[in-house]
Amino acid sequence: MTTRPLINVFSTTGTKTAEVPLPAVFTSPLRHDLVRFVHVNMAKNSRQAYSVNIHAGKNVSASSWGTGRAVARIPRVGGGGTSRSGQGAFGNMCRGGRMFAPTKTWRKWHRKINNTQKKYAVSAALAATAVPALVMARGHSVDEVPEIPLVLEDAIESTKKTSQAKDILLAVGAYDDVEKAADSKKIRAGKGKARNRRYVMRRGPLVIYAKNDGVESSFRNLPGLELCCVDRLNLLQLAPGGHMGRFCIWTQGAITKLESIYGEDGKRLPAPVMNNADLARIINSDEVQSLCRPKKVTRKQYPPKRNAIKRIDALEALDAYAATARRSASRAAASKVKKADVVKAARAKKVVSKKYHQQGKNFYESTSKQGDVCSKGFNPPDESDDEE
Repeated sequence: MTTRPLINVFSTTGTKTAEVPLPAVFTSPLRHDLVRFVHVNMAKNSRQAYSVNIHAGKNVSASSWGTGRAVARIPRVGGGGTSRSGQGAFGNMCRGGRMFAPTKTWRKWHRKINNTQKKYAVSAALAATAVPALVMARGHSVDEVPEIPLVLEDAIESTKKTSQAKDILLAVGAYDDVEKAADSKKIRAGKGKARNRRYVMRRGPLVIYAKNDGVESSFRNLPGLELCCVDRLNLLQLAPGGHMGRFCIWTQGAITKLESIYGEDGKRLPAPVMNNADLARIINSDEVQSLCRPKKVTRKQYPPKRNAIKRIDALEALDAYAATARRSASRAAASKVKKADVVKAARAKKVVSKKYHQQGKNFYESTSKQGDVCSKGFNPPDESDDEE
């Protein structure tokens, strides 16, 4: 018996043929931060140095006019008879001048990486390839794959034809990922399309073998598929873009050889920060709960008592009929008060109207006492008669 789970070995036709123990490297902690850090620095080591021409922007004869001429002290092109003479030169703010801080080929292009960090990053990337959730999250089509990690018998290492490689992948359900990578081929966006990198494509499966008896020549023409020897595992292939979870197809010899490469006989495996990462199980265990203080018993909080005499809603909780009667009495009192106000206003208006009516009667009586204006006829008296 083994202390680790067993993984199945499938034949080239997709049938189960044997079982092998899961290598210890697949139990390494998943350090995505470490994988990202190492990947970024490793990717910088394949860059090609570039720089601008050292004479760019300096192919003219120019010198400053100095001070006292009410112009800037930038170097100016000499001579005459052309629009170029007198124009500023050399400076990055000038037309036709050099760039600011011209790039040099002796820039620090490469990065040194700690060997232990590289080993631990590769271990974490290998462990992530055995987690189906991470493989699917990375975008691989593994719905028809019988098991992850997928291990095939050593017969595929002697495959010579691409047609045979395609049949093997179809038999184990891994060809869907190859088709997905082939369908993703498109023209690159940007100037790279004119610099010998015209097309871009998603990554497909990674075939890891122990001995090359023709497997390289048979699988290399499949789009998106890559190959790697188990002795030369590369983080740039195991975690492209710094993202863990590459879909890997192992040969039985390669998966067995991992035991000698990593573990007690080979490279040291990273120690996990926590042996048991199930925090809920740790907190609820008897060992932890026995050392915790008991739960504090808090006094029951009672809501403040409401006065049913002042609040109708409190009265309704005690006696709904009494609350209804009180609301009816309140409405009746409110309507009664309103009716009394209306009557009072009408009476006040009537008193005011009587007052003005009495004033009219009095005015009429005073004007009637002055006599009749037609008592002497309609002919007015002559002025001569008045003088006599």
